[in-house]
Amino acid sequence: MRVVLVHANRVAYRPAQKGLDNPDPEPESREIHDLVMAFIHVEQEDEERSGKVVTNLIKNIKWLCGKIGTKRVLLHSFAHLSKSKASPEFSREVLRRAHERLENVGYEVYETPFGYFLDIEISMPGHSLGRIYKEI
Repeated sequence: MRVVLVHANRVAYRPAQKGLDNPDPEPESREIHDLVMAFIHVEQEDEERSGKVVTNLIKNIKWLCGKIGTKRVLLHSFAHLSKSKASPEFSREVLRRAHERLENVGYEVYETPFGYFLDIEISMPGHSLGRIYKEI
């Protein structure tokens, strides 16, 4: 798994077009303030170690949230950080599991519509923890 974590003052998105044959139903536009946005690329080899991958993803998200003082998270499937790609079904499941586990410990969690290309606006402050890249 590869992840880019971004501290954002504001993220606004709207679905632009379908990218998969079976995307999430009824996508909606959204605007969120003061959050960590996680661009998550699930790789094929993650399918063999799914529990560990989700746990490490959550630890990294919680770490950055703690550093910047927010409990608001946006999970975004972003299959552009590696040549290796997990199946869409497995990638979707990883995001759902991360969502549920973060929510269960008090985070306000959102997901971008899975299977869509989005028009995205991001406002990011310029500081040392503003953008973090991790290989999990």
